[in-house]
This record gives sequence, C-alpha cells and structure tokens, in this order.
Amino acid sequence: MGVLSGYKIVEFSGIGPAPMGAMLLSDMGAEVLRIDRIEDAKLGIPTDPKYDLMNRGRRSVAVDLKHKQGNDVALKLITQSHALIEGFRPGVMERLGLGPKSCLVRNPRLIYGRVTGWGQDGPLAQAAGHDINYIALTGTLYSIGQKNQAPVPPLNLVGDFGGGGVYLALGLVAGLLEVQKSGQGQIIDISMTDGAASLMTGIYGLRAAGKWTENRGENVLDGGAPYYHVYETLDGGYVAIASIEPKFYAELLRLIDQEGEELPSRDDQSQWSLLTERLASIFRTKTREMWCRILEGSDVCFAPVLNMQEAPKHRHNIERKTFMEVEGVVQPAPTPRFSRTPSQIQRPPAQPGEHTYEALCDWGFSRAELEELYECGAIGRSPLR
Repeated sequence: MGVLSGYKIVEFSGIGPAPMGAMLLSDMGAEVLRIDRIEDAKLGIPTDPKYDLMNRGRRSVAVDLKHKQGNDVALKLITQSHALIEGFRPGVMERLGLGPKSCLVRNPRLIYGRVTGWGQDGPLAQAAGHDINYIALTGTLYSIGQKNQAPVPPLNLVGDFGGGGVYLALGLVAGLLEVQKSGQGQIIDISMTDGAASLMTGIYGLRAAGKWTENRGENVLDGGAPYYHVYETLDGGYVAIASIEPKFYAELLRLIDQEGEELPSRDDQSQWSLLTERLASIFRTKTREMWCRILEGSDVCFAPVLNMQEAPKHRHNIERKTFMEVEGVVQPAPTPRFSRTPSQIQRPPAQPGEHTYEALCDWGFSRAELEELYECGAIGRSPLR
C-alpha cells in the first residue's frame, strides 16, 4: 500500500546512512532486499537483530560477492531492480565487478545510489571516517556547543542520518522519478560531507548577512539567546523555550508572571547573559511538570525535554502515533505520512541471511539453482529452508 509499492531495490549491507535510507524507502512501500555476507549469517551479530531497528522492513539473503557464482547472483538481482544502495569506500564495488558501469550495462534504467563520508572523489575520498569527521569539515560541528566550551557532537544525526540517509532516500526517489521521463538510469553520489553542508545552508546565509558569529553559544539558534534556550527546573528536569518572535516572548513573560517587570533587554545582545540568568532563576522555582501545566500548548513555543523512555508516553506522541511497538520493541513510526498510501513497517529486522532461499525463489531462482549455489559456497543456507 505504500507510495513506493512495486519498486524493487537491492541494498548491500552496511552501517549508518545506507540502512537508514533503505529503511525509509522500505517504510514507504518499496521491496528492499538486503545482501549480507555469508560470514555474518554464520556468526550472527552481537545483539538480537530485533534491536537493529534500521534494518527493519527488509528480507536478507547471504551471498558471497567474491565468489564468481555469488557475484552472478547479485547481478541477476540488480538486473531486476529499480535501484541499488551501497555504502562502501569508492572502488570497492568496481573491484567486485558490481560498479555502476557493469550494472548499468545490464540494467540501463537502474538508479545506482552510493553513499560515503567524503564522496566518490576528492583528496579524502579513500580515508576512513565517521559522522563527527564529516560534519567537522563543513563548519557544522564547530557551530554546535556552549559558549567557551568545546564543540558538542550532535549524536550521529547530522552526518550519518540527516546528511547521509535522508539525502540517499531523497536522491533515489528523485532518480526514480527522472528515469520515467528519460528512460536512462544514473549514479547518485551521496556524501555525508555534502549533506551536512547542505543542512547548514540557512546558517551560512545568516553568517553572510552578519547575523551569525563564529563564537558558539552567542547566536539566536545555538542556545546563546535567552529566548531560545534550555532551562533547568526545580526537580532537575529541563524545558526548551523558543520564544523568538516578540509576540511569543511577550506571551512567555505573561505566563511566567514577568509581564511589566524590569528585565534586561532581549534585543541587546550584551545583556543576553543577564537575561538568561534571570530566566534561569525563574525556571528553577518550579518542577518540569508544573511548567508543563502553565506553558504547554501555549504560543510561548515550549516543550519539556524528554528522555527516550518518556517521549513515547507523551500525550501528543501517543495521539499522533509517533512511536509504535513491533515485537516488543518501541521505535519511531514510519514518516512522512501519506493520506492515500500510508507507510508501514513491513517486517521486523532480519537475521543476516534469514530469507536466502525464500527471497531468492521470489526473485526468480529455482530450487535447483539454489541448491547448486549453496553447495559451491556462493550463498548461505536460510534457517527457514
């Protein structure tokens, strides 16, 4: 029923942005088949696969890509696919004989999605790295943190998932739209460095306009402004205030009983620290729950700062069904939402190689072929056989 129902995608297993992008496409209805290594299927993974949530929605087949016949299996799958996802270092797929040229010869309409940290070219293309490295190179990491303190890594949300996985899904969907007009597939080069830079577009605009300083914790959106700040409450909790617009700030002052009081000016940046201290002292007079009763749902632009245990239990998230439970595991629900073709989680995360026989049969392999492939070591045996 999903908006991408009918599309078939081959995913070469990886970490970070590749499974994130594949998860998004699967949630939207695409049939994504993940190719795992035989070694992973034999050894299993350190944790129960049901907790590897970004692998949800897809079946898994175990294939030895370095084996000639295993390589042929991958090519047969790719020939039937609308798109491909791979997250290896540049050149790895080419050395396996599965690079874009080889695949596009067999499937000229294929959308070939490649996601890396540094991109397919450039002086750093072959270097190892992780999220924090990619966002460091774009000015993103430098801009996040408190005043006079070191930059703070924003988990791996900006590079891996925002700059990588989401741009991967967007790029593949755009490619699938374009191929309907041209009839020609193409390569989509997703770099987490490029993606992180793209996410910073608005901040670079503010800097160019002279409205953003390089000093962390001194800007409107980095916690420097007293009206866009996180404050501690009486019980050690926290609340998030984002009263940027004057009318929202006026509502904040009214609801915290500071309307008409002598306060440092919100428009004078030299007084921001004084105003922040004043507001901090006020928010420490009540518990987080008490502030929720006063401010939540108002035009103050307010929210309690919830941990991951609390978030799924908040009444708004419950009403919106923002989280759901699958086989006992609470997790974020599919998004975005479609009115006519709703997204859904197609299945829980798979053990590597769990669907080798089942899926390959569905993709056109005969039982005899599969037995031969297993006997020669090209594929792993499915536990469901």
